Amino acid sequence: MKPQRLRVVFGLIWLAVAGVALATDKAPLTAETMWQLKRLGAPSLSPDGRWAVLPVTGFDLQTDKSSTDLWLVPTDGGAARPFTSHAAGEGEPVWSPDGQWIAFTAKRDGDEESQLYVIPLAGGEARRVTQVPTGVSALRWFDDSQRVAFISRVWEDLGDWEKHKQRLKMRQESKVSARRWDMVPIRYWDHWIDDRQAHVFAADIHTGVVKAVTLGTGLELSREGAGTGSYDLSPNGQEIAFVADTNHNGVDPDENIYLLTMGETEARNITADNPAPDAAPLFSPEGRWLAFVQQTIQGFYGDTRRLVLYDRQQAESRVVTAAWDRSADGLVWLPDSSALLGAIDDAGHNRIYRIALDGEVSKVTGENSFGALDVAATDEGFTVVALRQSFTEPPTLVAVDPAEGTVTKLSTFNDNILATVDFGTYESVTYPGANGDEIQMWINYPPGFDPARQWPLYLLLHGGPHNGVTDSWQWRWNAQIFSAWGVVTAWHNFHGSSGFGQEFCDAINPERAELPYIDTITAAEWLAAKPWIDAGRMAAGGGSYGGYLASVVLGRVHPFQTLVAHAAVYNLITQYGADYGAGQRRHGEHWEETEQFFRNSPHTGAGNFNTPTLVIHGQLDYRVPLNHGIELYQTLKNRGVRTSLIYFPDENHWVLKANNSIYWYSAKQDWLDEFIGHGPTDQ
Repeated sequence: MKPQRLRVVFGLIWLAVAGVALATDKAPLTAETMWQLKRLGAPSLSPDGRWAVLPVTGFDLQTDKSSTDLWLVPTDGGAARPFTSHAAGEGEPVWSPDGQWIAFTAKRDGDEESQLYVIPLAGGEARRVTQVPTGVSALRWFDDSQRVAFISRVWEDLGDWEKHKQRLKMRQESKVSARRWDMVPIRYWDHWIDDRQAHVFAADIHTGVVKAVTLGTGLELSREGAGTGSYDLSPNGQEIAFVADTNHNGVDPDENIYLLTMGETEARNITADNPAPDAAPLFSPEGRWLAFVQQTIQGFYGDTRRLVLYDRQQAESRVVTAAWDRSADGLVWLPDSSALLGAIDDAGHNRIYRIALDGEVSKVTGENSFGALDVAATDEGFTVVALRQSFTEPPTLVAVDPAEGTVTKLSTFNDNILATVDFGTYESVTYPGANGDEIQMWINYPPGFDPARQWPLYLLLHGGPHNGVTDSWQWRWNAQIFSAWGVVTAWHNFHGSSGFGQEFCDAINPERAELPYIDTITAAEWLAAKPWIDAGRMAAGGGSYGGYLASVVLGRVHPFQTLVAHAAVYNLITQYGADYGAGQRRHGEHWEETEQFFRNSPHTGAGNFNTPTLVIHGQLDYRVPLNHGIELYQTLKNRGVRTSLIYFPDENHWVLKANNSIYWYSAKQDWLDEFIGHGPTDQ
């Protein structure tokens, strides 16, 4: 492999000294430029719909740290202004119902864990409300604008915060490093899970007094990352809806929606008749309905999420979108309770849809992708804001007219930098894949692409596998950066991808390798037949399931000159060490379905490995543990196949640190350049 490019080091020094270049000539997107961009978090609208508050994060490449401040953006199209500027980062801003306060989380002035802060809109400094040693997250205001609900992970047997503080200190200072578990899960993505439970609490913003809400019910919110989608408060503040696992064992979870009257401990299960997951409770503004989403297949996270309405007056539920072959996600109520809006994964886009109470579904947006919706009532009707993105636009705050489908850009945080970038064009195509089914694929072309010349190909293999590739910005696998290297970058939504209906999504279970492999080979064949692709210079690579698929391809017949396997599931048996390893498999365990597991496990194809492969893995990856990367790398070595292992001791399933990410892109560029080159063939 070529020595690492000095351009990375010198580029970082130049950026630190000069800031953003005031260049007149545009240049292709680089990883260094990408890390100059601001990252926008979910917006929260003021009750009158005139302002949106949102977290905006920037990165310092010298310190490898980020800083997040809150910004106010007028929805009439005026200039944004900073709302906080503390050295500590702020997050999760939420506007109070009376419009007088913004609540947010932060670690300020010695806070060891995130605390609840409020800041008055009339002027003044932010004020810490809580001193909860176990931290706060997932904020929601009560209707009186005097209290804020939050989630904290606590020990059920301890009665006050001082005892929690003492136990945390005792465990931190203990000379015994051993940990013991009697339950699962024991870890999640990049951290270990201790014996605390997630519960909802309520804090008075004036006195700081915190009261338990769900503690004492005998139930707990998810230990794997409970958030705002785990609970909601009724419009009058007298009832809470929350998600809890009825089975408690972590092996075959039955997540249900519970209703609890404030001040009581007896919660009522309103989804007991459904053994599959129920999630995302959301009270209607007028209080009659509780919306939530429901799946019907146990053990299949890609199962379609159907919108259900629970009539609180009649204590009855009905499925609203039973006939709609899409998942109801990212839901918000319209202020008049007449319908919901959702950010829906739909055939390669995240489109906004309107879902009426009678189940009528209508598309609001067409192109690009949208998420993080929020709605507020106005004198003229209501205001809708969202984050819009595409392959060439990072998340940007916009206003959406749900009647006309028109979109108005509101934020300009990244405009100056984006104006210096020479983006390549991209398009959506379809081709016949496995079983003759139509497969959608995105193609990103290099800047200055000339179809009369032949270019190398990098075919990306997405993760999940039940997570389709949409027209959206990618920080970790940015197709525009890859294409800027002088290669055509394609990304296909193979069988199993979300956004194309239940049958397509579930088609790869339990034979998780076969159809995606065929779709990958037919995609390569379709592209190789194009006059602008050099069939002798093709590569493929992916992460997570995409790394698994790369490893499957490695052991079978394929046309690629090299492969990249990041966080690859290499051995389906040892994948039982994953953070979800204790969960029961929908189609049987490996001791019951031995042939199925071995047939689909990449390690069984090792005798056919002969393609140069770049292997990448992180120490803190508990979704696909490190042993997979090491096993794959050392097997390739034993086979005498050209390989290289990139190991990140401080990264998890993804490469999240700025300088590590820049190195990741640079190392991959070097690797691909060695085997497929860059630019057109006659260059």
